[in-house]
Amino acid sequence: MGIDGGGSKTSCLVGDESSILGSGRAAGSNLVRVGETEARNALAAAIRQACSVANISPSQIQRSCVGLAGAARPEINSTVRRILSELVGGEIEVVGDMVIALEAAFSGGPGVITIAGTGSLAYGRNASGQTARAGGWGFAVSDEGSGHWIGRAAVAAALRAADEEQPDSARLLAELMKSWNRTSHEQLVLMANAFPSPDFAALLPAVLAAVDSGDPIARGILSQAGAELAALTKIVVRRLFPDGPAIPVAMSGGVFRNCALVRQVFYNNLRSEFPNVAVNSTVIEPVRGALQLARKAAQRGT
Repeated sequence: MGIDGGGSKTSCLVGDESSILGSGRAAGSNLVRVGETEARNALAAAIRQACSVANISPSQIQRSCVGLAGAARPEINSTVRRILSELVGGEIEVVGDMVIALEAAFSGGPGVITIAGTGSLAYGRNASGQTARAGGWGFAVSDEGSGHWIGRAAVAAALRAADEEQPDSARLLAELMKSWNRTSHEQLVLMANAFPSPDFAALLPAVLAAVDSGDPIARGILSQAGAELAALTKIVVRRLFPDGPAIPVAMSGGVFRNCALVRQVFYNNLRSEFPNVAVNSTVIEPVRGALQLARKAAQRGT
């Protein structure tokens, strides 16, 4: 079984040695963002759904791999292990979300994966097995180009445009208020400054809707997101592939999946400095990497 425990959604795949038998999806299970209770509920729901489709009991699972942000922290790792041990049978491996995404993209081979979901980071491995990462240090100081970053930047830009009485300010502001179910400028400000921090990533569809209606402020934010994600990727490419004749790069996460403009700017920006970069146009599903790692561990008998 493979699990991708993201900040906005949890994906689960149940499979045998070669086939996928069932899949499940639930709310986010990133412990840092949602807490232990919500994470457990989401993991349980995704597992239950996948096992139901596969027509098996969770206790029949022999090997599981779960990938999520913060897995390198001992307290996060041990908590997830404990939760999973109460939900499924068999051996359990807990790794970072970047690990399963890289596996899904390159199956153990060299390359760079750039993730842009609720958070963001770039992570790679070269032919010598050396790894490097850039970004992903949390929404307060990092996560450039992520769903959270885009949502927060959109609120800030819309409020600034309103202050300046820009003619294009009303469109994006209206979409943001609609998304958060706010009815006034003041209510949006209170929501944006609430503690704990609101779900800025949930504003991504509002930004996309504004872009579709021709809003230049929203378009500028998505263009900047693509450039920020390319900048993270360049850091990893420089560290791992200084003289590489061909550098495989893949994309993962809801921002890439839903934003053609982000993908376009990311590709053009990256290729402008590294023309030998080969970007996979298919947005990778990290949960497939989690299942692949579970299969490999089962084959090794570890």
